[in-house]
Amino acid sequence: VQLQASGGGLGHVGGSLRLSCAASGYDFSYYVMGWFRQAPGKVREFVAAVSRTGVNTRYSESARGRFTISRDNTKNEMYMQMNSLEPEDTAVYYCAAAPGIAGTTSQEHMYNTWGQGTLVTVSS
Repeated sequence: VQLQASGGGLGHVGGSLRLSCAASGYDFSYYVMGWFRQAPGKVREFVAAVSRTGVNTRYSESARGRFTISRDNTKNEMYMQMNSLEPEDTAVYYCAAAPGIAGTTSQEHMYNTWGQGTLVTVSS
């Protein structure tokens, strides 16, 4: 089971970035997928999650209205469109998978598979 996050880089305040997470080695549609992030000197925090079918989503307060999470089960991929970037969005972003859960979850301990992280830097 592997997750590969990509799409990070340098963004500008008010700009956009799109993160992707490619999954392999398991039944992708069985897993709730989520994005977490860890800013320098801070603990890792929940950003967004999408249900197994992609119908239901959940966002942190800071992400709601600016970020959009989605998935394509035919491609075994998850995405997060990040708009209206803020300097506070600077962090390493991790994709993660939580098995067999109905709906979505923001609880980090429910996720048992993690990608390697992709760095997002937002400059002003």
